[in-house]
Parts: sequence; structure tokens; C-alpha cells
Amino acid sequence: MAETSAARPKPASWPDIVIRPSSDADVTAMVAIYEHHIRRGVGDVGDFEEERLLPDDLKRRRKTMRKKRLPHLVAECEGLVAGYAYAVPFRKRPAYRYTLKHSIYVHPDHLHSGIGRRLLPALIEACAAGGYRQMIGYIDAKNEPSLRLHEACGFVRVGLLPAIGYKFGRWSDSVMVQCPLGTGSEDQPGAWHRPPKPVVVTGDPFQEP
Repeated sequence: MAETSAARPKPASWPDIVIRPSSDADVTAMVAIYEHHIRRGVGDVGDFEEERLLPDDLKRRRKTMRKKRLPHLVAECEGLVAGYAYAVPFRKRPAYRYTLKHSIYVHPDHLHSGIGRRLLPALIEACAAGGYRQMIGYIDAKNEPSLRLHEACGFVRVGLLPAIGYKFGRWSDSVMVQCPLGTGSEDQPGAWHRPPKPVVVTGDPFQEP
């Protein structure tokens, strides 16, 4: 998780935040946000050559996600992309088809400004509307703001993966968090359905504007 925006309340002067489905026009901004967090979040990687996220790669991913009814959302502030969030299948096997894992990335100029508190609930509701039942996330154990954000949105800590990452000259732990979607495991999943109208975001969360 690259989101660390749970610590401070939204300033009174903060402009309106619009949560909407991403479009190909947002790809350049999303790639820039992603690269900032990946490069700043790893540090010296020695001889390791990072495979960059290219705009065409992100466009293909978005197309695949739309086919699978997986939302890919952006937070827009004053016409600019301030962050984005999406969910992908937790595992490929059919038994896990109702479970997703998610990611959130916020523009470095908009950290601690309430972007995550708008994006994450919107993503949760869009995924629940798509018939999914569980959402999983992995968060750096030292990223307390992100852990607090997720707990405020209904996630619980379900596991600790010690020393699975290496960045800035140290091993890092990951906390696994989980949130039920809709009725969760309280009943049997029914047939997949298309929601009659969007639940939270502006426009159908599974279609481009």
C-alpha cells in the first residue's frame, strides 16, 4: 500500500474531491504517481533492474479489469488526478473468485489530505456491488497511517508476514488486512449481477466515463 492519508482531517479549504472511474486520459498521471511511490519506497536496489509500468501496460490492465467487472477508480481534485485505487483477483483459482486484493496510490502533493478516506470506501462499495465478498490488503508494518485508514474502513489485521520485503537497507514486514464486502460470509453467493445504478462513485464504476 502506498496510501498514508489517514492522519489528518480534510482542511476546510480543501477542494471537492470527485471519485470516478479512471479513463485512458488518466493513465499518464497514474503512472507518474505509481513511479514516485515505487522509486521512493525501495531505495538502492543495486543490480536489480526494475521493470517500469508503461502507459500501454496500464491501459491493457484497465481493459482486462473492466471485462472482469473490477473497478479502477481515481480521485480528482480541481481537474487533476490526486490518487487512484483498484482491486484485482486475490488468486486465480475458481474457489477464490469472490475475493479481491486492492491497492491505493496517492499523489505525493496530496498525502494526509483525505484522499484515501474517500477512495477506499468507494472502492469497497463498488466491489461489493459487483458481487465480491472479501477484500485483502498488504501494508508495510511501519506504515501506521495506512493501517489506521484501513481499520477505520472496516479492515482487521489477520496476519503478519515478517521480513518479506527489502528496501532502504532493511527487511520489512507486511501486515495482511481483510474486510468483508456486502454480506461477507454470512450467506451463499448468488448469481453475478450488474448493479442497476452506481453506489458511491460518479458514473458506473465498471465503465469508463
